[in-house]
Amino acid sequence: MAALFLYSWAFMTIIRWLLGRIILILDALTTPSGAKRSKDAQAFVDQQTKSMAIYQFKACPFCVKVRRALKRHSLDIELRDAKKNETFRNELLTQGGKIKVPCLRIEENGVVQMMYESSEIINYLENRFLIAK
Repeated sequence: MAALFLYSWAFMTIIRWLLGRIILILDALTTPSGAKRSKDAQAFVDQQTKSMAIYQFKACPFCVKVRRALKRHSLDIELRDAKKNETFRNELLTQGGKIKVPCLRIEENGVVQMMYESSEIINYLENRFLIAK
């Protein structure tokens, strides 16, 4: 019974790894182009996004969806890999209460808000920066 569990675990680990690599390859091959803004408008957006960070796992399909939206809308938000970086993982747990990605961290006036769910994050960013959907 233990051997069956071990084989099943190993098989699923390999499948997850392979699917993650396929997701990353497809993302790299189909990267969207960024939005065009005037230099001043982009500087304003960049200033606004300095108070934000995205906690993510590199091969998570929902995180890829958020990263593609960031690229498509030319939003320079810090990406924090909560899988490989223990500090970021602990921040995600202590500030958000759970280790779930993607998570948008927004700090305004000393107040930190954590937002989960890729669609909600993208909608928030599009509405905040008045991006046509």
